[in-house]
Amino acid sequence: MKFQTTSLEKKWILYDVANSAFTLLVSTIMPIYFNYLAEQASVSEVNYLAFWGYATSAATIITAVLAPILGTASDFKGRKRKFFMAALLIGALGCVFLGFTASWVCFLFLFVLAKSAYSLSLVFYDSMLVDVTTEDRMDAISAKGYAWGYIGSCIPFILSLLLVLLYEKLGITMNTAMSIAFLLIALWWVMLSIPLLKSYQQTHSVQREAHFASASFGRLWHLFRELGQNRQVLYFLIAFFFYIDGVYTIIDMATAYGTALGLDTTGLLLALLTTQIVAFPAALLFGRLCSKYKNASLIKICIFAYFLIALYGITLKEQYQFWILAVCVGIFQGAIQSMSRSYFARIIPAERSGEYFGIYDICGKGASFAGTTLVSLISQITGQMNIGVGSLVVLFLIGFLFFQKTERKGQ
Repeated sequence: MKFQTTSLEKKWILYDVANSAFTLLVSTIMPIYFNYLAEQASVSEVNYLAFWGYATSAATIITAVLAPILGTASDFKGRKRKFFMAALLIGALGCVFLGFTASWVCFLFLFVLAKSAYSLSLVFYDSMLVDVTTEDRMDAISAKGYAWGYIGSCIPFILSLLLVLLYEKLGITMNTAMSIAFLLIALWWVMLSIPLLKSYQQTHSVQREAHFASASFGRLWHLFRELGQNRQVLYFLIAFFFYIDGVYTIIDMATAYGTALGLDTTGLLLALLTTQIVAFPAALLFGRLCSKYKNASLIKICIFAYFLIALYGITLKEQYQFWILAVCVGIFQGAIQSMSRSYFARIIPAERSGEYFGIYDICGKGASFAGTTLVSLISQITGQMNIGVGSLVVLFLIGFLFFQKTERKGQ
């Protein structure tokens, strides 16, 4: 069933295009620049990797703690837009200042600040879905968000990449190239967010209470107790934790895989771009399929596909196999993320979307610990990274089984 995307829906989709540029920056150019600053300060390679890992973990922990609290607070009438704008501006300013620091310590501090604010903005953004569209259009709109985010983010990323790779030919220093790149990403992020900020209205909300802070914590405590009774939401969150864990781990481990197979930096970046480009039409396709088939059935297909991708990871030996993996991940990556978002938005109370998406974000961010730990442990025990990645089939299997329980509770 075809329908015309409304103006507000387009503006909501545009924020996916805005923030996805920062995601690419974090996974590619930012670690390269931190490595450059660390080398300038004579930081060893071991310490460089450790400090970068600590900073990433710190951003994850901060988000996991603040997401449910601020998500709950954003449900009060008139609060969501303000919270969203604050997170957006803090993240963008942090991104700008990252390009003007020559200290690797300050760089890490600003990275944690920008990354945490970025992640929190997504909590408010995802919860806006119930306000910008109707229940029967959620799957398609969520899919369009991820699809255009994947393809649109390539524009500032490619421009930034050219600056970083060709800075000597352009007659500028590495620091200047990075400053311009970070500024470009921040401007892209903010400018494409303005239409949503100007038009968004919080139609679903709870009434404000006199003691704002205590009321937020009280409602959050009530939510955790409520999940024990609402088994459909509880089982979905458990399923989501496991299968999205596997998805994010495959994405995070791709660089290590490519390096082990002998791909150079340029090859890895091109493979990442390939995944982004493939994800664009794939996410749109699954969005259309949701009008003909049940969202839940398509999510199960995606989980099973990732189960097979993890098995395929055991056989990786050649570079061409890595490219096949990149294409396969691109096909199902945006689909499983977008359909999970719209499925969850459909089964929660619309007026409390902020607090529920705060928990949803914990499951997504918390999952990034478990999967990489599992792969690392199995790789060390067996001495083979391929088997470590293959162990992710366990996560997809558990996720699939709990999702089936979710579906039965829904019926």
